[in-house]
Amino acid sequence: MWTNKEGIEIRTLDAKEFAAMITAGAAKLYAEREAVNELNVFPVPDGDTGTNMSMTMNAAAEALATDPGRNLSEAADKVSFATLRGARGNSGVILSQIFRGFAKFVKKEDVCTGKELAHALASGADAAYKAVMKPTEGTILTVIKEVAKGAYCKSLLGEEDVLIVLRSAVKGGNEALKKTPKMLPALKKAGVVDAGGKGLMLILEGALEYLETGKVEAKETFVPKKQEEKTAHVQNTAEDIKFRYCTEFLIEKKDRTKSAEAFKNAIAPKGDCMMVIDDEDIVKVHIHTNHPGFVLEEAVKLGELINLKIDNMKQQHRNIIDSDDKKAPQEPEKEFGIAAVSAGKGFKSILKDLGADRIVEGGQTMNPSADELVKAIEAVNAKTVFVFPNNKNIIMAAEQAKGLSDKNVIVIPTKNVPQCISSLMEFSAERSAEENEKRMMRALSRVEVGQVTYAVRDTEADGRYIYKDDILGITKDGISVIGTEADDVCMDLIDKMYDADESEYITVYWGKGIKRPQAEEFAKRLEKAYPDAETAVRKGGQPVYYYIAAVE
Repeated sequence: MWTNKEGIEIRTLDAKEFAAMITAGAAKLYAEREAVNELNVFPVPDGDTGTNMSMTMNAAAEALATDPGRNLSEAADKVSFATLRGARGNSGVILSQIFRGFAKFVKKEDVCTGKELAHALASGADAAYKAVMKPTEGTILTVIKEVAKGAYCKSLLGEEDVLIVLRSAVKGGNEALKKTPKMLPALKKAGVVDAGGKGLMLILEGALEYLETGKVEAKETFVPKKQEEKTAHVQNTAEDIKFRYCTEFLIEKKDRTKSAEAFKNAIAPKGDCMMVIDDEDIVKVHIHTNHPGFVLEEAVKLGELINLKIDNMKQQHRNIIDSDDKKAPQEPEKEFGIAAVSAGKGFKSILKDLGADRIVEGGQTMNPSADELVKAIEAVNAKTVFVFPNNKNIIMAAEQAKGLSDKNVIVIPTKNVPQCISSLMEFSAERSAEENEKRMMRALSRVEVGQVTYAVRDTEADGRYIYKDDILGITKDGISVIGTEADDVCMDLIDKMYDADESEYITVYWGKGIKRPQAEEFAKRLEKAYPDAETAVRKGGQPVYYYIAAVE
């Protein structure tokens, strides 16, 4: 609180209240995450926006749980850094950019007024738009823009109380959310509002509820153990951890014009999994090292250290699995390495056979975080690492991981594993990184992929009625086939993708919902139907999709 020149008490926002708002927002989103997941345009089991945003927010809540920092600037930086690394899916990446823009505006501020809150929200909206190559209106971007406008309109009228400004921001965001179906025909057809926008509004509504009541609802906010076990295991066993201390902190620069490059070069030989993010006044640092003292000595040359955290990883992670690496001798660093995202034992085996060094567990409904991707990249013993997201909702997180890694990272924007397989067939260690990238990118356009799954609800699409549990065949153009049997739908799907004059190869990967005898019968049927093509049916083991078919 502070008193204005008229003697009226004005509510301001400090580190403690900001931390409580973030926690309240994370709790509200967690409680409603399944409802957000169900705001899915297509009636298929891929609604994960609520889960991704919730896990991203949980990373922020965890970062603030023990110590929100000395002031608003420190608290905002903690949230920015945590969400940057913890971002999952496109919605989580965009959310992390909103917080990054917010933190940038409140840099060095102990507290902020309503007017400054409005500017910080506008800074967050601007950062989110810049993070997306082709911004689409009717999404979370539109909602955060209108949130900022709602706040700004109040501040223009002279309002400085953060509670009143946030109320106006939430009102503006909810009005924009209601309009999203009018902006995107796909939302209107499905009869839903934008899922990312809804997730954002739940966070802001939770924050507002805290400001109004002073209470954070006692709701579980962190990820259940079952979900955590699905994430990637990319570290070595405790006995083989080369660098013992996970060291994290922020540097508050003495001179904002001074680059952190010299500091980065000085500490690089002293560890791995290094991230040094120079964000004007603040440098965010993460490194695994045996010499945290040296790292800190170099850091103080740049400025004051805040939010220091040093963990002994050997002590904490005795049981982390990666037995394959336990006995493997350290080999010289190679020129190229490969990290790919995949789910299903069959796909993992195929990718490893094609040279993948690291497989990150994930895919549809289970998007890995940017931090998990960074760990996988850093675990690859190579100068240049090619990353294959293998899902359209993981591409942005992969690009964010690229910026967090100290290695030379090239993201090949694969949307599924068959695209990855075609790309890897073009890879050669004898070529340059540029030539490999060019050839692998070209391979993406040669393969057409169809997926067979099931409907999770009744709906209407393109004038056709879809009922819960219908079997759906999906191509890049959307739902192409509707049926009752997975094998029949897959055959119809292939027929739509196959070109008698151009297509030479048909490969079908069967998933968890298909037994081997059924797959073998399907292989005979496929070979008989397409005698002029080279056909193959292989085990993918993927969840969600009965079959994934690739035609080249």
